[in-house]
Amino acid sequence: MAKTAAALHILVKDEAKAKALLAQLEKGANFQQLAKKHSTCPSGRNGGDLGEFRKGQMVPAFDKAVFSCPLLQPYGPVKTAFGYHIIKVLWRN
Repeated sequence: MAKTAAALHILVKDEAKAKALLAQLEKGANFQQLAKKHSTCPSGRNGGDLGEFRKGQMVPAFDKAVFSCPLLQPYGPVKTAFGYHIIKVLWRN
């Protein structure tokens, strides 16, 4: 079972915006450009890059998604106390 992962994410306040961004990504939009433009998380400045983190380090819903969704494909929206996330897992170890 994977113990660490690296992921990108886009955090927005409402589900409709998250779904609209996911639709753009599914049509080939650049994840990092959308993160820089739309994400409310400070990581947005870096294209949504969260770097490497351990299982259990993130809030439960986000953590569960990262360690179960397909690799390298935009996934979401995932609701947490922070808002709605679109996640792209780069790798898991």
